[in-house]
Amino acid sequence: MPQSYARVTAQPIDEAAVRAAVESPECGALVLFHGVIRNHDGGAQVRSLDYSAHPDAERLLGELMRDEAERTGLRLAAAHRIGSLGIGDAALIAAASAPHRGEAFAAIERLVDRIKHEVPIWKRQHFADGASEWVGL
Repeated sequence: MPQSYARVTAQPIDEAAVRAAVESPECGALVLFHGVIRNHDGGAQVRSLDYSAHPDAERLLGELMRDEAERTGLRLAAAHRIGSLGIGDAALIAAASAPHRGEAFAAIERLVDRIKHEVPIWKRQHFADGASEWVGL
């Protein structure tokens, strides 16, 4: 039976827990995705980001994860950070394990796309010039 792991947390993401959630002796491929805060967007220098989430975000992430695990038959995991994050901090760590690499890479790409588009987590970018903007609202 496929397994999934889903967390929304204000604490730094525990990469080892995400990885451990998908490790299996049947799997020859384990793909980890780290979505990290970069220092620019649209030509402007980014200083930091604030992430906020709907109160049901973790539940909804869990439903998405179970849906993808059932669809693919793979072990999947994802944790998304909320709160204030600086350049280089991990905002999202996701993992997929599969018998072969092609399945794992395809699963992680679809999973990250779905998380970004379906889970109610929003970000506010703070720029070096003092301006800020919400993204994705």
